[in-house]
Amino acid sequence: MDGGSLRERVRPATATELSGVPWLRALAPAERARAEAAIVVGDAEPGDRVCRVGRPPTYWFGVVEGLLKMSKDSADGSSMTYSGLSSGGWFGEGTALKREPYRYDILALRRSVVAGLPIDEFHWLLDHSIGFNRFVMNQLNERLGQFIAAREADRLNNPDARVARNLAQLFNPVLFPGVGELLRITQQELAYLVGLSRQRVNEALRTLQARGAIELEYGGVRVRDLAALRRGGEREAA
Repeated sequence: MDGGSLRERVRPATATELSGVPWLRALAPAERARAEAAIVVGDAEPGDRVCRVGRPPTYWFGVVEGLLKMSKDSADGSSMTYSGLSSGGWFGEGTALKREPYRYDILALRRSVVAGLPIDEFHWLLDHSIGFNRFVMNQLNERLGQFIAAREADRLNNPDARVARNLAQLFNPVLFPGVGELLRITQQELAYLVGLSRQRVNEALRTLQARGAIELEYGGVRVRDLAALRRGGEREAA
């Protein structure tokens, strides 16, 4: 894990934390026992970098709880956000597969618990577990769809639709199975992910609530119509 302070906070995973790792259920008993013994977790503080551009991968990462941001800073000082990463999500499998340096940063937006499977154990599971291979293949397929949708959202001039599409990504039940129907996120955190002001995000959320796509709750957003969010918040045509 990147950053001296984060590395110093690495510890073995608890039984409760392991119970929330979705891909462990795809493993045979002996494979699962080996993976559980290898997984470590770290407590990331806001601003901690879990991964850094140019660094070689040492772990395959997952979010036990919290919220991370996948982004990259440009030479001109601008920043592009690729995705938010919410509870239950594992990420970076493409980089881990190729053992190539990271092309993005992973930043903690709030206090988060991050799990890591050492990259050699990741490759051991690829070599020995059919269930693990199926999980990773499904992850890659979902990730491709996610980035296509993100690319489309970046081109939208409608802020309401951009907020809706970004929320839909965070509610993806395959990539982020730990979220469920309620996403714990502040308007400022969502503004960081979408690239809009907090005030404009607030307006968009109110609009999406009025359309029946979401319900705003204290400290979070509850999804009411995921299909509508994926359409940009629009109701289905009659």
